[in-house]
Amino acid sequence: MTDKAKVFLITGFLGSGKTTLLKRILSWQTDLTGTVVLVNEFGKVGIDGAVLKDAGSDVIELTSGCICCTIRSELEDTLKSIWQRFKPERILLEATGVAQPNAVVEIVENDSLKNWMEIEKVVTVLDIRYWLHRENFGQFFMKQVEEAHLILLNKIDSAEKNQVSQSLSQLQQAVPGCRAIPTAYCKVDPETLWSTGHQEMKNRGIGILDFYQPEAEHTHQHDPADECAVEADEDSGYISFDFASDQPMDESVLNRFLDSLPWQVFRIKGPVRFPDRTVLLNFAAGQWSWDPWTGKPETRLVLIGWEIELEKIRSDLENCVGPD
Repeated sequence: MTDKAKVFLITGFLGSGKTTLLKRILSWQTDLTGTVVLVNEFGKVGIDGAVLKDAGSDVIELTSGCICCTIRSELEDTLKSIWQRFKPERILLEATGVAQPNAVVEIVENDSLKNWMEIEKVVTVLDIRYWLHRENFGQFFMKQVEEAHLILLNKIDSAEKNQVSQSLSQLQQAVPGCRAIPTAYCKVDPETLWSTGHQEMKNRGIGILDFYQPEAEHTHQHDPADECAVEADEDSGYISFDFASDQPMDESVLNRFLDSLPWQVFRIKGPVRFPDRTVLLNFAAGQWSWDPWTGKPETRLVLIGWEIELEKIRSDLENCVGPD
């Protein structure tokens, strides 16, 4: 019988760099035969999967919900299908930024899957800017950190050197026995990622923590009649909505819109069509960048925030559409 598939769960708060890490892994000159990539996105539109496919990788996507709750059964069915079709040695599972790692671990380790696969490592990508302001995000954010076997303290190029060293020291105290690595653009070597020296962490009970309540902890609601496919998590206040337009956006107006967003808007990602080009917008923690995009020339954005003024942000975004 084939050995169990090793599941590497990649987690992290919104915009921390999970997809960047996946792209880096897939670019390594290492043998990835027998590796399956599974991406979950909190929202109706799949952006990360499109980015990975554009980079030349095959990827399986789960969208329209969070694998913690709304599509738990879909994740379980997909993992069963993956095993039956491919018998992989390794599964790279990128969870949405609002997923509870322990809830995903519980799914992988339930009776229907545990004979075929097991969690090998939980890798949390942590934007140092979020860590420096962690008091704004509460227990939900901290659980993603505390349940990690490996923490990539990412985007250290956006912080002062003393902030990096201080953050690493704080992480060692917050998560004893967990390895924390400072990175920029998720630059980490394969040996650090694939190494399995974390048995002590695996034995500490991850996946059956007392605070987890399957029915009440983490519930999304979706209104199919809403034009922007709003999804909300009432318990935590997270809201996701999609915006799409076939008309070119006004670049100067959009830049002003991005510059004026409140801190409660954590993440915006997707292609943006301007009159002369289409580029990929990557917005996180108040900063953004434009990356190449070779897909369809359209604007197709996913926005995620916490207790945001949804109608105002939607209206302001619609005003960024240029004249026909």
